[in-house]
Amino acid sequence: MIVTTRGSKKFWNFSPAFLGINLLIALMIALTSCLECFLTGEGWRALMEELPVSFLMSCTLSYGGFLVEHYFDKTISWIQYPVKRLVLECLSYFLYVFCTSFVIIFLHVYFIRQAFTLDQIPWKDLVNWTKFPMKLSFVLSFILISRSFLLEWRKAAIETEQLKTERFAQQYQSLKDQLNPHFLFNSLNVLSNLVYENPDTAAKFIRQLSGIYRYVLEVQQEELVTLQQELNFANNYLSLQKIRFEDGLQYHIQVDQANLGFLPPLSLQLLLENAIKHNIASIEHPLKIDILLNGNVLTVKNNLQLKSSIPDESTGVGLSNISKRYELLSAENITVDNSGESFIVKLPLLKI
Repeated sequence: MIVTTRGSKKFWNFSPAFLGINLLIALMIALTSCLECFLTGEGWRALMEELPVSFLMSCTLSYGGFLVEHYFDKTISWIQYPVKRLVLECLSYFLYVFCTSFVIIFLHVYFIRQAFTLDQIPWKDLVNWTKFPMKLSFVLSFILISRSFLLEWRKAAIETEQLKTERFAQQYQSLKDQLNPHFLFNSLNVLSNLVYENPDTAAKFIRQLSGIYRYVLEVQQEELVTLQQELNFANNYLSLQKIRFEDGLQYHIQVDQANLGFLPPLSLQLLLENAIKHNIASIEHPLKIDILLNGNVLTVKNNLQLKSSIPDESTGVGLSNISKRYELLSAENITVDNSGESFIVKLPLLKI
C-alpha cells in the first residue's frame, strides 16, 4: 500500500503558499550570503538583481523535490523497498538539481551578467557555482524524504490496525454464528437422532462439529491461510450440513489440492453460511453449491432460491467483511455476480 502526497498537490502546484515560502527562502539565502548588502544602497541594488534568480532557483529545487517524491510515492514503497527507494530517490533528485541549477546559472550569467561569450564558456566555474544548490538540495531531500517516509509509515500503521479490526470483527461474528442457539440446537437435534439410528454417523458428525470449532479457534490470529486449510474446513462444514439437510443440499468441490495460493481465514465459511442461511434447502428445491478453481481464482457458486424473509442486518455483512480484508491485504478484489438464477463470488488467491 503506497502513500501519495494528496494533501500537498495544491501546495506545490505554484500555489501562493508555495511561492511565498520560496520567496522567504530566497531572502534568507541572500541574507546569509551577503549580510553587508543590507547596509548600503549599492548592496541593495546588487541584492535585488540576485533575488529573482535565487527565487527561481528555490522554486525549481522545491518543485522538483515534490515531483520526485510524488513519482516515487506511486512506484516504490518505503515499507517494502526502503533502501532501493532511498537510493533511487536521492540519485534522481541530485541529478535533477545539478542539471536544472547548471542551466539556470548558465542562462543568468550569460544573458543577465553577460560575463562570457559562447566561444569562451567557463565550464569549470559554472560547475563550481552549482555547489551551493547541491548543498541546499541535501537539506531539501532530507526534509522531503523524512516527510514521505513518516506519511507512509503512518498509513501502513493505520491499515494494520484496520486489518486487525476487520479480522477480529469477522472472528467474533464467526464464533457468534457457530455458537448461536439455532446452530447448536439444529446440530444437537441431528446428533440426538443419529446416536440411536446410526452411531457411526453420529461419531463422524461429532468429529466434524469439533473440527469446525477447532479451525475457527486456530486461525484467529492469522492474516492468511492456505487454500488447503479452507477447503478442508469447507468440506467439514458442508458434510455437517449435508447430514442435516440430506438431499436438500448438494455440493461439489473441484479444486487442485496442489495449488499453493492463500485466502483470508474463514472466507469460505462466510460464503457457505450465507448460501445456507438465505436460500431454501429442501428435497423439492435442493440448494446446490459448487466450489471451483479457475486459474488463480476460487469460485463459489450457488443457485438462488431465496427464503421469503431475510433479516436486513445479515444481508451483505459477510461479503463486506471479505471485501474489506482483501482491500487491506492486497490490490486484489473479490467479484460478486448475482444473475437472478445463481449467486457467484470469486476470490482471487493471494501470495505471501
